[in-house]
Amino acid sequence: MNTTNQKLSIRWAYLVVGIIAMLFAGVLYAWSILKSPLSTEFGWGASELALNFTLAMTFFCIGGLLGAQISKRMGHLIALITAGLLSAMGFILTAILNNVSVVMLYVTYGVLAGVGIGIAYNVVIATVSSWFPDKKGLCSGCLMMGFGASALVLGNLADAMFKSNIGWRLTYVTLGVAIFIVLSLAGIILRKPACEIAFSKPENTKNVQEKYTEKQDFTSKQMLCRASFWLAFICISFLAAVGSSVISFAKDLALSVNAPETLAVSLVGVLSICNGVGRILTGAVFDLIGCRKTMLCANILTIFAAGVTLLAVAINSLALFIVGVCLVGMSYGACPTITSAFTSSHFGMKHFSNNMALMTFTVMAGSLIATASNKVLEATGGYTVTFIMLLALTFVALILNFFIRKP
Repeated sequence: MNTTNQKLSIRWAYLVVGIIAMLFAGVLYAWSILKSPLSTEFGWGASELALNFTLAMTFFCIGGLLGAQISKRMGHLIALITAGLLSAMGFILTAILNNVSVVMLYVTYGVLAGVGIGIAYNVVIATVSSWFPDKKGLCSGCLMMGFGASALVLGNLADAMFKSNIGWRLTYVTLGVAIFIVLSLAGIILRKPACEIAFSKPENTKNVQEKYTEKQDFTSKQMLCRASFWLAFICISFLAAVGSSVISFAKDLALSVNAPETLAVSLVGVLSICNGVGRILTGAVFDLIGCRKTMLCANILTIFAAGVTLLAVAINSLALFIVGVCLVGMSYGACPTITSAFTSSHFGMKHFSNNMALMTFTVMAGSLIATASNKVLEATGGYTVTFIMLLALTFVALILNFFIRKP
């Protein structure tokens, strides 16, 4: 093995480090489990806690923009240490809340933890993806799998700790400290590829359109002027809204179809597993059939996910609901992988960090719709109208999908 191949082989080790970092950063998505003791302790309602998730997703997107700038000016090490500090502060300060307004939760978890995780998300993806220009989909899928699997691994661990003598406050502190340590170590280990390293060309070069777009390097300003960006942004936002809504009330939704308490918690984990599977499968499919067909497949999958879950709620079928949860998880997992792979393949890698941060605002848009879903839920007292609304959005996304063209 020559020196170049030896340098190139280390990218797989960096990918593993990136997956672990994303696993700890993704604990933000375990909110449906992490919110449980807060509701009991402070008496905050479902809509108040749903708003916190929306704020966390909003500042997660803002953190992505900050991460791109910090990494550009001071390097990824400083960026990831900053991400770890903010995330740890968010969780630890949440742990010591006592007799306060829900606004303080919005500041600690929503703002601090949201910004910290957003910085980490952007920096880890940008740093590791720079090693995989020939395998964009696979790299994005693996990283997103780690992020999505967090709700299963850390979420269920947190739930077990809540019910033990440790209690929710020490659990939050433990999570904060662990996130800081893992992100800091990732910052120390990860490197960007040297200029002299030559990567092999992407295997899938049959699609003329994608060959054309891969040669382009658009600045963020140029990207924002392209119709393809806005059509993809709206489309992905509408698709993400289904998963984001279900994540925000997953446990309660399971209980509504007569799932036992333990099964309801487990189904949150199943949602997370399918989320992770959807991310890595989407990445593999992207590398195989290209961007356009992958986005259409993801859209159709999301239509089925919303439709099956709606039917399960309408006829009160637990078995059908489990199928729906699996489909929702996979469809939601497709969204961030498509976001990353679409951004790199359509707008290039030169300005990927900034461009990815802007495209990640689809998460905020999806979470805003999730908040609206919770409002509809409170107003109607059931999930039927909520899922009819979400199903309608998936069909609108399908129409928009057909109009996405090369930039």
